[in-house]
Amino acid sequence: MSPMFRPFGKALASLMLAVLMQTGAGAGELPRPKGEVILTVTGRIANTNAPGKAEFDRAMLEKIGVSEIRTSHSWGEGVSHFEGVGVAKLLDMVGTGGTKIKARAINDYAIELEVAELRKYPVMLAMKMNGADLRRRDRGPLWVVYPRDSYPELLDEKHNHKWIWQLKALDVQ
Repeated sequence: MSPMFRPFGKALASLMLAVLMQTGAGAGELPRPKGEVILTVTGRIANTNAPGKAEFDRAMLEKIGVSEIRTSHSWGEGVSHFEGVGVAKLLDMVGTGGTKIKARAINDYAIELEVAELRKYPVMLAMKMNGADLRRRDRGPLWVVYPRDSYPELLDEKHNHKWIWQLKALDVQ
């Protein structure tokens, strides 16, 4: 180790151990889902729980940490209250190495998203809207939600196509 980084060695090792203990995963290994898999992450990722991919059930996503967004959207009136996992936290958990993500819905609708944008804004994979679990018939079980009311630039309709409902997969490129 370089003499310049030696003072940080123990602190960095302690921090890494704390993160691994908190997630319940070893280096490169995530816990396996116990319930129905609702999201699969593939591509340029360092941490997996199945050959070449990371699979998540609802409980695993909730364990990453649930956050909230109150925002309007183009598919309803007024402001809705969304609850779900922050995309940036999910990307950190799988150890993303890419700059783009191909997001795919259950109906095979796919769109390319920029990792930098997903980290710039607190974008979430919503699992609840207005206190109710999102189901397939109402854009669930996962819906990509942007905090458009908090960032005026996201109000532009050109961002609407990024709000992918019935999300099933992310491929990091």
